[in-house]
Amino acid sequence: MAGDVVTVGEVVLGRVRAQAEVLAGLDEAVRADQPDAVHRMRVACRRLRSAFRTYRRLLAPGAADELVAELRWLAAALGRARDREVLGERLAARARELPAECGPERVAAELERWGRAEYRRVRPEVVAALDSPRRRALADGLTALLAEPPLRGRAGRAAGPELARVAAREQRRTAERVRSALAGGAERDVALHEARKAAKRARYAGETAVPVAGGAAERYVERMKAVQEVLGEHQDAVVASAALRDRAGASEEQFAYGVLYGQQLAEAERARLALPEVWARAARPKLARFV
Repeated sequence: MAGDVVTVGEVVLGRVRAQAEVLAGLDEAVRADQPDAVHRMRVACRRLRSAFRTYRRLLAPGAADELVAELRWLAAALGRARDREVLGERLAARARELPAECGPERVAAELERWGRAEYRRVRPEVVAALDSPRRRALADGLTALLAEPPLRGRAGRAAGPELARVAAREQRRTAERVRSALAGGAERDVALHEARKAAKRARYAGETAVPVAGGAAERYVERMKAVQEVLGEHQDAVVASAALRDRAGASEEQFAYGVLYGQQLAEAERARLALPEVWARAARPKLARFV
């Protein structure tokens, strides 16, 4: 580093170090099944994986490939429990809003029981993942990378311009996926989900830039988070409608399930229709001009 110039390598390593510490610090909370612990660990996995993928050109070729794969594995193991927990909570909350003739409390109680049972069914997978050699190897791998960072020469460039360039690239990448999703087609729901993942990766790139770019990066994060959230609402409604369709035959509350199913389809459609306006605010070229 020359003088007081902060390099992009320093910033990215700072991001990786901070998220690795979050990941390590959550083991006991997840084992104890503390509220939101699984979610926070999953997010740390995603942020780490996104950092390695987004800034891969700063690292020696292949240096983080195994870590990326293992972070994906751990996030998936955590996700099966988290997704069922969130789904049960969502459906029970919507059930309580049903008209009286649908028996809202009765239906909500049934969905809560189902959600808890599903969570308990997959919960052992979370503990098994934490106890596995793969989890220990992942922790060791992160420690080793931070101890001797395999940085390439370009990691020595000034942080501000490089972080802005990456943010602009991720904005363009998200734009491509949003355009594809809005074009419709048979795979529209899949395309909307891919757009959500792109917006999340862009958001994380913005978060990485905040220590250097300050308010400009925070605005970028805010706009990408809004896109991610509207697309997340769409995805949650799609998943919820599929779950209701699958469970309807096993319940005596088929009429109420049908009403809930229709509501979830409507929520998915509202989110899809809201996307163009939300994206327009995130698509402005000046948004990624941090410097």
